[in-house]
Amino acid sequence: MRVFLAILFFAPILLYFVDFATVLPQGIHSLLHVQMIPAILSGAVGIIVLQFVIALFFGRIYCSVLCPAGVFQDMINRVFCLGKKKSKGVRRFSYHKPPNIFRYGMLGLVLLSLLSGLTTLVVWFDPYSNFGRIAANLFRPVVMWGNNLLADVLMRMENYSLYHVTIHTVTWAGLFSAALILLVLLVLTVFRGRLFCNTLCPVGTLLSLVSRYAFFRITFKEQLCNRCGNCERSCKAEAIDSKRMKVDASRCVACFNCTSSCTKQSLGYRFAPFPGVGKTTESRRKFFATGAGIAASLPVVSALASSVESSPVVGSSPRAPQLPVTPPGSMNLERFKDQCTACHLCVVRCPTQVLRPAGLQFGFDYLLRPYCAFKSSYCNYECTVCGDVCPVQAIQRLTKEEKRTTQVGIATFHIDRCIVYTEGTDCGACSEHCPTQAVHMTPYEGTLTIPQVEPALCIGCGGCESICPVNPLRAILVVANEEHQQVAPPEEEEVEEIKIDNFGF
Repeated sequence: MRVFLAILFFAPILLYFVDFATVLPQGIHSLLHVQMIPAILSGAVGIIVLQFVIALFFGRIYCSVLCPAGVFQDMINRVFCLGKKKSKGVRRFSYHKPPNIFRYGMLGLVLLSLLSGLTTLVVWFDPYSNFGRIAANLFRPVVMWGNNLLADVLMRMENYSLYHVTIHTVTWAGLFSAALILLVLLVLTVFRGRLFCNTLCPVGTLLSLVSRYAFFRITFKEQLCNRCGNCERSCKAEAIDSKRMKVDASRCVACFNCTSSCTKQSLGYRFAPFPGVGKTTESRRKFFATGAGIAASLPVVSALASSVESSPVVGSSPRAPQLPVTPPGSMNLERFKDQCTACHLCVVRCPTQVLRPAGLQFGFDYLLRPYCAFKSSYCNYECTVCGDVCPVQAIQRLTKEEKRTTQVGIATFHIDRCIVYTEGTDCGACSEHCPTQAVHMTPYEGTLTIPQVEPALCIGCGGCESICPVNPLRAILVVANEEHQQVAPPEEEEVEEIKIDNFGF
């Protein structure tokens, strides 16, 4: 049942990231809103409480069923176990004492960074965001390349059901970060199982505070155990001490590999709250102390998320020489940096592929976060997909009416680069592609016309910049607004009705 539920959650999430043809329904992104870090950053207190309740009753089911990075590590482990006999102690793991100082220290650093409004540590240690970057920057291009190869084969057979697709969204920064994370997960999983989940992952450590008191847990029947050690060698969490017949419930991820490898059925998943004879009072005291601490932190988490979401920060840091154009709905640059975990879901779901993961061109604090790259594409006038799918609400949901009046930047015209000025040639492509007519043509010389920008109408969609034929520097560029503004909707012209006789010739 655990494997079935894990596949039920993992498969749609993976397919949603690699779906370059947008075949899957948009509603699948709802599965991502149950992820712990997105719930904390978006202030979803209900989801946070639910995850703690599940951990209290059933242990860290989240890590083995709901977390895509956790399920992915299980798949890596299973691949490296192929061809090995269970009688020889399948998975080579052994019990290790928990590095409590290190793992709780890491959790403290992450929480402190969140309280200070920085998500840099979260970007690198959030399991969901790490999996998202792997899927978006490695798995998705592989699927697209496979599609192109298959399209070539089919075209030779005069079958045109598939078509070539171009990969625009992968940058060197995104590719390098995804490859690095994948390498770390591979090494840790192969040699130490779920070491990432029990040492580096803030979600696993946070849930361990509750799962150590789980009502249902893996326990030994001492009279049946022959201390063969199969359970210890099969435990990916390295949480079973077979010699002392103890299971560290704070690190157990409820994968049940130990119960399936036990030949004497001495291990079982049983109702066993507050284990230990003569220690019930102490266990209860610790449980209630931990529960009180978590309950007290929930209003702080919710208030933090709400304040980050509703309070624009302007002028708190010196302006960079070049600012990124953040997606519509992100409100302002500082808020977006504080809220975004760079999972790259908006990047892969953007219909026009205008969003790209940033490198260091906007500074280290913006590394890997998405920005609008208008040189090769534009932001669709009425599209709200990025805000609809964002699980951390770094990009707020906008209606189509709100999107049409949200100004993320302003187009600036450089006459010395325009071909009308340099070559004396008609153009006007920028004006033709402006949805608000903020860019319009005015008389220049003779019959020539030249672009002119009306800032009060411009929403910074990049339609003009993307179509400009001048290279390498466009004649018209969108300059980012550090804080997004609202503009008046363009006035609609009255259309004169013309009666057509006969065929209208």
